[in-house]
Amino acid sequence: MTERTQGQNQTAVDDEVDQLVVAAGADGTVAGGPQAKRDPLDVQEQEIKDAVLRMGSLVEEAIRLASQALTTHDADLALDIIKADARINDAQREVSRLISVTIATQQPVARDLRYLLTLDHVTYELERIGDHASSVAKQVIKLAPEPPLADYVRLPEMAERSAVVVHGVLRALVDADAVSAREVAVLDDEIDRLYHATFEECVELMRADPANVERGTRIIIASHYLERIGDRATNIAEDIVYLVTGDVEDLNP
Repeated sequence: MTERTQGQNQTAVDDEVDQLVVAAGADGTVAGGPQAKRDPLDVQEQEIKDAVLRMGSLVEEAIRLASQALTTHDADLALDIIKADARINDAQREVSRLISVTIATQQPVARDLRYLLTLDHVTYELERIGDHASSVAKQVIKLAPEPPLADYVRLPEMAERSAVVVHGVLRALVDADAVSAREVAVLDDEIDRLYHATFEECVELMRADPANVERGTRIIIASHYLERIGDRATNIAEDIVYLVTGDVEDLNP
């Protein structure tokens, strides 16, 4: 990927983060006048939330870039995604550090403690989603030199839907919206359907021609990782429901 393209992608990520942060109320104002001065716990919680949103935007971008690398046969871009996974890992460690410091210094209780522990689990799921995007990119590197097998079956659609689900669950987190979280979780059903359809079609293609075996196998592996992204986004949706309502719900029975 060229330096110019990297800059464009980073700008897109920064713009997305800015939108999410503003929606989260990070500008410190409310309608009708300046917000009252917040106590240290509120300030630290907002800092942590902003960090989680930035991490989530990096994860979403990794999924979309993996799809782009697949359809454009761009092995260099796929390699950049794999290398960039270190940033996501670093972000997760930083959020965990901030949460640990906040709990130790502010001694939150009740809803505040639940909020911090929920965000800690959200970052765990986001880190794993980043790993899955990196794993898709590893398959892209192997697929890039070869002609596409049946236009990569349903991988591009799966990747787009996975990115949409991650974006939706981040929006639900910003809004602390349990209803939206449940709606996002339902979208995972379509990702599951595409995964099963991809598996079946690849098996048929491999049976029809042994030359399709390696490409078909790699497409199945990549589709598995995309399917897992949907599952982990659903886990985040469950975290949001728990955060808002205090109830533990299984959104992916």
